[in-house]
Amino acid sequence: MSGIRHRPWPTVTALPHRLAPRTLRGRLSLVALTTATLLMLILTVAFNAVAQHRLQHQADDELRTRAAAVATTVDTSGPTVRVLETSNDELLDTNVWIYAGRRLLEEPPTAGPLTRVADALAGRGGGRCVTADVDGPLRLCSQPVSAKKSEATVVTALDLSPYRSSADTLLLGSLALDAVMLACTYALTRLAVGRALRPVRTMTDQATQWSAVASEERFGQMRHPAELARLGTSLDAILDRIRTLLRHERQLTGELSHELRTPLSRIIAELDWWRTYPRADDQTRATHKVITDAAESMRTICDTLLDDARDGTLAAPGTAEILPTLQRLAEVSDVPPHLTVTIEGPRLEAGVPAALLERIVSPLLTNACRYAHSKVAVVAYRAPDGVRVEVTDDGPGVPPSFAGQLFEPGRRADPGDGHGGAGLGLPLARRLTRSAGGEVTYDPGHTLGARFVVTLPAG
Repeated sequence: MSGIRHRPWPTVTALPHRLAPRTLRGRLSLVALTTATLLMLILTVAFNAVAQHRLQHQADDELRTRAAAVATTVDTSGPTVRVLETSNDELLDTNVWIYAGRRLLEEPPTAGPLTRVADALAGRGGGRCVTADVDGPLRLCSQPVSAKKSEATVVTALDLSPYRSSADTLLLGSLALDAVMLACTYALTRLAVGRALRPVRTMTDQATQWSAVASEERFGQMRHPAELARLGTSLDAILDRIRTLLRHERQLTGELSHELRTPLSRIIAELDWWRTYPRADDQTRATHKVITDAAESMRTICDTLLDDARDGTLAAPGTAEILPTLQRLAEVSDVPPHLTVTIEGPRLEAGVPAALLERIVSPLLTNACRYAHSKVAVVAYRAPDGVRVEVTDDGPGVPPSFAGQLFEPGRRADPGDGHGGAGLGLPLARRLTRSAGGEVTYDPGHTLGARFVVTLPAG
């Protein structure tokens, strides 16, 4: 409004990035505080605008009431306007100007420069109100007194200082209330957000504890709000995948250790023998060949296992002739006195690469040679579902109670039997065979020793 002074409002500026809260609770509290500040600012401006308008309306009503009271002392029934004398002239004449047309009939004794404002207001005619700042804020209103023969105008003035003081008090009170409300909003928001995030902190502490002790606990086993329950389910899936990857990594490490032990032992044994005893040139060349074959076997083992671990399955295209692969395995294996390799049918081929066929049969042949008393037989033949390779030995066989655990990683029927091995050869053979679309099984019907049957697609 034109008569009440306006105080400048504080502006809200964005915080520099380095001063922004780093915690989620702090950020949410800051967002709530900023929103509440804007809302309170709008409400405060609207409230004070309405209050100031109301105070000005009250001042104008008081001025009009005084003008109406003064108008009762003005006689306009004659050809000239006359001011009647009353018992309360001093009270009525305070800050009052009476005009006959544009001619001033009566003015306050101490009006001074304010009379010019009253003259201009009376000259406009009609009922008008203006605000002037003459030795303080003043409000002036004109009230016409009409009659048939003459016209008069009454101008009254009122000091606005009490009204402005009331407006300032309302403004300060509203600002103080805003400050209290914003402080309460910030505190309650931090409290509410902190309580809402308490399950997240609990889940974080639990995850830290579980990772330290390799716990089998999962978030899905606990009661959480719907949003956190979905988060817990996702975290459980991630934990399961990580656990699976770690298990596969340990399994790969164990398989590499197990599979590389035999060719590495041959290399070490040949080098020790070569250093201990003098050898002729042909013997040295034979030793070099053995070491070369063992090193090549180690490379094949590494490539096969790493490819299998990388791809998840080993279904590389290719075919392998079974007889040369089995003969090569027989040459590098520690075999008992009698090892026979029999192929039924001309040029029997398996629908897998030669390296994969070698890695499948090698653990079976190694186990058979390890436990056989006197002989090991390897027989390959065509079957309706592909080709089969049977590895049979005349050893003690597999205890019936252990037959169900043969292909479980790390399982051995008798860990103290004096033979090396980590119980990974058979699981590796089955996993590689299944990756190629085949199967490895144990024949419980064979009573004299043990028999393992490998079934592979035909080439």
